[in-house]
Amino acid sequence: MSEPTGAARRRGPFQVGDQVQLTDPKGRHYTFTLEAGKNFHTHKGSFPHDELIGAPEGSVVRTTGNVAYLALRPLLPDYVLSMPRGAAVVYPKDAGQILAFADIFAGARVVEAGVGSGSLSAFLLRAIGDQGMLHSYERREDFADIAKANVERYFGGPHPAWQLTVGDLQDNLSDTDVDRVILDMLAPWECLEAVSKALVPGGILCCYVATTTQLARTVESIREIGCFAEPQPWESMIRNWHVEGLAVRPDHRMIGHTGFLVTARRLADGVEPPMRRRRPAKGAYGEDYEGPNKG
Repeated sequence: MSEPTGAARRRGPFQVGDQVQLTDPKGRHYTFTLEAGKNFHTHKGSFPHDELIGAPEGSVVRTTGNVAYLALRPLLPDYVLSMPRGAAVVYPKDAGQILAFADIFAGARVVEAGVGSGSLSAFLLRAIGDQGMLHSYERREDFADIAKANVERYFGGPHPAWQLTVGDLQDNLSDTDVDRVILDMLAPWECLEAVSKALVPGGILCCYVATTTQLARTVESIREIGCFAEPQPWESMIRNWHVEGLAVRPDHRMIGHTGFLVTARRLADGVEPPMRRRRPAKGAYGEDYEGPNKG
């Protein structure tokens, strides 16, 4: 059985063409690609790439200035934060939430709209594997080109499960029997009718939006279309901790708001969602509102 795409690039001694992440004594990262005969230069000196080629991952190299650097292959979260960008990337904390709560599984058939720089595409492809299917839609050709280059650089070439289409999802979506749909765009509500026809019963829609106004409209639009169970919106934040002996405290900086996530399950055809039991607060809906909560 052949190895999954990109697996060989994640283990064994360093080889020519591998991405290497150096960590200096202050914890700063430097990422580069190994090339025979080349040198890595910093303001603290240099060292030859050949010193790492053939060396095991986790080696330590010293520059001509006698500064030690730890050499490891970058993890995917490291890679997506350092890769070239067209649009903003989906941060690892949100990509991890999407993989977990959209229940992305090996072999899944996934549609993604809003590829950006390819961050989420790489996470999705690694989760679904070679036997899955990821069809990504991106309106802007320049963003699609950057995403394609980033994803192929990470996997070492084209991924057999990936198809990338330049154009609007609602105008080009032809996929059927889709298990999961991920929408990372300004107006995901514009695509709900199209994706509801593509999703299998029980399939999951996951939307990633940046602002509270987008969040509100997305949730209400999912309710109004009538073929999804009650949507679940949330956000996550990360706070690292400083641990040095008895000095244990939260870091002064944290990864706060990056975006909101909304998930909803596709109902079987012809089934109406159960009535929501909780009552909205008085004034939560304006007089001109005509959705399912009217009255």
